[in-house]
Amino acid sequence: MENNVRQLLLQMERWGEENDAQQTERSLKMLNLEPETAQLLSIMVQSGQRTRLLEIGTSNGYSAIWLAAAVQRTGGHLISIEHSERKQTMAASNLEKAGLSELVTLRLGDALEVLRELEGPFDLVFLDGDRHQYLALLPLLLTRLAPNALLLADNVLSHPDEISPYLAAIDALEDFENVVIRVGKGLSVALKQS
Repeated sequence: MENNVRQLLLQMERWGEENDAQQTERSLKMLNLEPETAQLLSIMVQSGQRTRLLEIGTSNGYSAIWLAAAVQRTGGHLISIEHSERKQTMAASNLEKAGLSELVTLRLGDALEVLRELEGPFDLVFLDGDRHQYLALLPLLLTRLAPNALLLADNVLSHPDEISPYLAAIDALEDFENVVIRVGKGLSVALKQS
């Protein structure tokens, strides 16, 4: 990763932590991914040569920058969905600063509605938005996954009650292997068997 992108990410980490500590309203928090989880996602993209990525929950673009920098190496592209226009504007600005805008398509709206318009197939999907929506998103996602796709979900250890219906649904699928990795706030990594 280029040094200017690393510096921008460090600035975003610090600002995100300061912002979130001051905000009482959840919608005004950035709730950025932990750096070690973001780096793990980048490694998964690069090592698997993944090229068609979908992120649900852009926020201010922190994780999108990590993913875009990874697909820059694999020759891929990221679509990222955000429901907050304010946060999407911040993400667009941050991606521009990182020089990665061309690798990302930002989509504004409710994830369920936007996902219905997307065809896929995706070889990596990262869920980091409204956790209560994951179970409803799953049937749509399953029809848009490539063979050997990774389906990732954050916050599985920090918010187990909200994530447990989604995890149970993944575990019930015969053609998926799933493991929870104790990194950051907990990452579910589900592999779709070919």
